[in-house]
Amino acid sequence: MLGSLRVRLPLVFLAGIILAGLITTLIAVRLFRDFAHDQALSKLSREAHGIAQLYARGVTESYGNKVDRRVPGKVTADSLEKATGDEIFFVGPHRLAPGQITGLEPLPPTTFDWISGKSGTFEFTPPRTHRRYYAVANPIITGKGQNATPLGAIVVATPKVDVSQRVYDLIERLAIAGVLGVLVSALLAWYLSRRIVRPVLQLSDAADAVARGRYDVTVPARAPGELGHLSERFGEMASRLAEVEEMERNFLMSVSHELRTPLTAIRGHVSALLEGVVDDPAERAASLEIVEAETQRLERLVGDILDLAKLDTHRFTVMTEEVDMAQLVEQAYERYREEARRRSIDYRQDLRAHPVITSDGDRVLQVVGNLLSNAFHATPDGGRISLELGQRNGSVHVAVEDTGPGISPELRERLFRPFVSQTGGGTGLGLAIARELSVTLGGRLDLDSEVGKGSRFELVLPAR
Repeated sequence: MLGSLRVRLPLVFLAGIILAGLITTLIAVRLFRDFAHDQALSKLSREAHGIAQLYARGVTESYGNKVDRRVPGKVTADSLEKATGDEIFFVGPHRLAPGQITGLEPLPPTTFDWISGKSGTFEFTPPRTHRRYYAVANPIITGKGQNATPLGAIVVATPKVDVSQRVYDLIERLAIAGVLGVLVSALLAWYLSRRIVRPVLQLSDAADAVARGRYDVTVPARAPGELGHLSERFGEMASRLAEVEEMERNFLMSVSHELRTPLTAIRGHVSALLEGVVDDPAERAASLEIVEAETQRLERLVGDILDLAKLDTHRFTVMTEEVDMAQLVEQAYERYREEARRRSIDYRQDLRAHPVITSDGDRVLQVVGNLLSNAFHATPDGGRISLELGQRNGSVHVAVEDTGPGISPELRERLFRPFVSQTGGGTGLGLAIARELSVTLGGRLDLDSEVGKGSRFELVLPAR
C-alpha cells in the first residue's frame, strides 16, 4: 500500500509542507523572541529614563527649598509601578538628599554600577523572589557637565516570564494554524494526487494491454503538462506498434508468397528432370533456365532482407570510388528496356549532365534500380517512365518519373518504411532500402507525387 504512487505522492507532499512549516515556525519564534526582548528593553529603558529624570528633578527642588519631603511629593513609587506595569527598584544610598528617601525597594549596591553614571541592561533575581527579571538601570544625575553628580540609579524591571509568555502564545497560535494548514494541505494533496495519478494509472493499464498484444488502447486525452505529452507519445507508439505488426504480418504473407512461387517452380522442374519426364534437350535447357531465373529471384529477395538488416544495425559497408554517373544511369536503364518493350511502356532516358562523383557505384546502382523497379510495378501497360540525370547547386540528381496511380499524402511517409508496398505486390523493401542507402551515401531521396497523375522519385547525391 505504501509503495503505491497514490499514497506516496500525498505523503511526500505533506512531509514537505510540514518540514517547511516547522522551519518557518522556528525562524518566526526566534525572530519574535528577539523582537519581544528588544521591545521590552526599549520600554524599560524609556521608563527608567523618565523616572530617573523625575527623581533628579525632585532632588533639585528639594535642595532649592530645604523642605524634607518624599520625592516627588505628588508621585509615589506605588503610583509609578501601577502606571508603568513594571517593578521599580533603586540602587544607591538610602537618601537622595538630606531628609529625602526614594520610597523604592532598594537593591544591593553590587547589582549595578551606578557610580559610573551610565545606563545599562541586565538580568537579575530581585530579593524575595526566585524569578529572573529583565532590567534597565538609568542613573539619577543632578547638575550638568563637570558638575554632574550621580546619586544612584533607577532600575525598571519586568519578569522574564512575561516575554516568554508572548512567545508561548505565538507558538500556540502557530500550532493551531499549522494543524488547520496540514488538514487543508492533506485534502489538497489527496485531490492533486488523484488528478496526477489517474492518467498514470490509465497509461499503466494501456501499457499492460499493449504488452498483451492489444494496440487499440485508450490513453488520457487531456492530461496536464508532461503527462499529456507522455500520453500523446504513448498513443503514437501504440499506433506505430499496431502498424508495425500489420506490416510484419503483410511481410510474412508477401515473403511466403514470394518464396513459395519460385520454390514451387524450381521443385517442379527439378522433379521433372530427375524423373526423366523431359527428354527433349531443348526442353531440358528451358527448364534449367527457369530454375536459374527463379534462383536469382530468391537470391534478390534474401539479399534485400539482409541489406535492410545491415542498414538497421549500422553494419553496412560503403566503398569509395570514382563513379561515372552517366554510364551508371545507362546501365540501369538497359536493365528494364526489354520489360518496357514487352509491356508497351514509353521508356525514356534524359542525360543532361555527365558528372563523375566519389561514392559507392554498386550501391548507387542499387538505389536507382530499386526506383526503376518500383516505377515499373506502379505503371500500367502502355504508360510512361522516364529516367533523368542532371547536376545543379553542387548536387547530382537522378530522377525516376512514372505515370502510375500516384501516392496519397497519408501514404508518402509510410511508403519508405519496411514492408509497406504501394501496389500490394512485392515485399515492400525496395524503397526502404533505397532511402536508407541514399542517407548512408550522404544524400537523400525526395518524393513528389499527385494522386492520379503519377510520382517522381529523385535521388540527390553530393557532387564532390
